[in-house]
Amino acid sequence: MFRALSVALLLVPALSFAQARSAAPAGAEVYILSPAEGAKVSNPVTIKFGLKGMGVSPAGVKFDGAGHHHLLIDTDAPANPALPLPTVENKVVHFGKGQTEASITLPPGKHTLQLVLGDYLHIPHNPPVMSKKVTIEVTK
Repeated sequence: MFRALSVALLLVPALSFAQARSAAPAGAEVYILSPAEGAKVSNPVTIKFGLKGMGVSPAGVKFDGAGHHHLLIDTDAPANPALPLPTVENKVVHFGKGQTEASITLPPGKHTLQLVLGDYLHIPHNPPVMSKKVTIEVTK
């Protein structure tokens, strides 16, 4: 019985954490300024992030109407936007210091890039603020 109670108490914070979504202002947008859709680029690839209707703040710092960027590479947005975005090597890159630009190295070939804004806890806003996917080709 003590074990069941302990497990239940451990789950309570996780459940409340998963529901702690910050509101996104109406009309908020995140987008990739460059590279453009269909661009042929070489390494390192410089990606410039755009944001409209919201501010940028570092991870761990709570500001209403603000968040930080997460870059999805060759992957889809998370199925459950109520959970924190995971760090996945070469797939989900966090920019928790509030960066608005990054240089990354990708293997040659076609790749998709997408931005998702996360709040101070890395949780996508409600509704999620996500860019369109951009497809690029890395030549070398």
